[in-house]
Amino acid sequence: MERELNLIIILEKPPPGVDYALQQGGGNNYKTVQTQRSSGRDLKFTFSVRVREAKDGQPNFLGSFVQGPTAERFVYLDIGAYAGQTNTSWSRRLKIPLRGITWEMIEKNKSLQTRVPGTGKDGTPTCATVKPFAGWS
Repeated sequence: MERELNLIIILEKPPPGVDYALQQGGGNNYKTVQTQRSSGRDLKFTFSVRVREAKDGQPNFLGSFVQGPTAERFVYLDIGAYAGQTNTSWSRRLKIPLRGITWEMIEKNKSLQTRVPGTGKDGTPTCATVKPFAGWS
């Protein structure tokens, strides 16, 4: 049985003047949606995924926003040039894992949210895989 789950990503205080977007599709065949330019305040991205049971019984996330192999699914936030911004020195992606979302969470909630840091220790846009990752709630 397949279900739909709404996900919300709160990107906390990313550096101002940088564009961020949710990546829809993968490889060379993708587009960016919900593009937002940071003012230094939190940015919010809302989208839906489909979920069905994987062979191992765990949730298998599907849909145009989902990336990666079954056991390690994630979504991308594109940053700077990857988000379509011109005249920027940033060409990055932020990988947000879907791991940790359980069937219990899916059955109890119509939507789940995560908060991820938007600025790295060096003051630049956070990129690569979110670490530490607080998970979904």
